[in-house]
Amino acid sequence: MVNLAEMLLKVGALKFGDFLLSSGKRSNVYVDIKLASTYPEVLEEIALEITKKLEKLDFDKIACVELGGVPIAVAVSLKVKKPLVIFRKQKKDYGVMEDRVGVVNEGEKFVLIEDVVTTGRSALSAVERIERSGGKVVKIFAVVDREESSLEIESLLKLSDLLKAKDFIDPSKNI
Repeated sequence: MVNLAEMLLKVGALKFGDFLLSSGKRSNVYVDIKLASTYPEVLEEIALEITKKLEKLDFDKIACVELGGVPIAVAVSLKVKKPLVIFRKQKKDYGVMEDRVGVVNEGEKFVLIEDVVTTGRSALSAVERIERSGGKVVKIFAVVDREESSLEIESLLKLSDLLKAKDFIDPSKNI
């Protein structure tokens, strides 16, 4: 059986070079979960692993921030049969002019799903908007935690684990 770290490495989700992260930080390592999510078997594995972690949680809806969290949150939403709210990075100035797609009702409990968390700024923005609308975030999940945030996050993988795994995996083998 292939584990998630192997899958991510084999599809090229771990990249080395000089990268500007969405947090504004520079890094020599980039974790491309957006790319990994384009592979059905990887997306399904991510959704299965998150779904297992959600079994004991009491929540009403799933939330995510565009773009990286969307395919993951949709896949999890389909598995757990719970509605989804997608937060935009910026409020649109056309159409319904909202900062989200979906509804947050007073008293609803949310699980927030992120692809990669560095500083946690994106997740924190969604948490604040959920709370301003009367909801509550009971857990933040990330596929990969870069281990630079002070937020309490549950992740499937830590960046340090992914970096260790790369030394033991032959990416030329098929998933």
